[in-house]
Amino acid sequence: MNFLYALDLLGTAAFAASGALAGIRRQMDIFGVVMLGLVTATGGGTLRDLLLGDIPPFIFKNETYLYLSVAVSLAVFIFHHQLDLLKHPLIYFDAVGLGTFVVIGTGKAIAFRLGFFGAVMMGVITATAGGMIRDLLSNRIPLVLQQEVYASACLAGGVLLYLLHQYTTLPHTWLLLASASTVIILRLLAVQYNWSLPRASSSLTED
Repeated sequence: MNFLYALDLLGTAAFAASGALAGIRRQMDIFGVVMLGLVTATGGGTLRDLLLGDIPPFIFKNETYLYLSVAVSLAVFIFHHQLDLLKHPLIYFDAVGLGTFVVIGTGKAIAFRLGFFGAVMMGVITATAGGMIRDLLSNRIPLVLQQEVYASACLAGGVLLYLLHQYTTLPHTWLLLASASTVIILRLLAVQYNWSLPRASSSLTED
């Protein structure tokens, strides 16, 4: 198993746990919890592959991703009380998923010879689309549309990976680790210190 594949499986497991926990918090049944874990873990990568024209998407070429997502979601459903030992498990799982999926998506786009903008956007889509689906299905405003440092952390990681790939000769593993760690650390620091992006001030009100 190469490092990139291991990283991809780690992100899949982390996002599946994130989606399953969101389903539990919304008091969904076991089917709802598993489905939420599955779409959270695979939604972003599936959309990325469709946009890149890599058909069929990765989840149908290697069903390990599907099995892993279902297994993790079931494990979270059964053992979620033990996860209460962590203060905010959803945040940690989500941050790890973000970091790993950003480098997977950006790296795949680079392999498909996309330019700077396209590669970074594929990284952001891979990392955030599944979470958006998770939040919509659990009746929440998606984090990516709020003022939190979320998509912006993904942008930073994608930009870093692209620039390191283009302008350095560092080993590929180190590039991935540096970029994924940047996303994870930025996300967790933003949560810890309540960082947020600026919001426009307006006197407009909804009708």
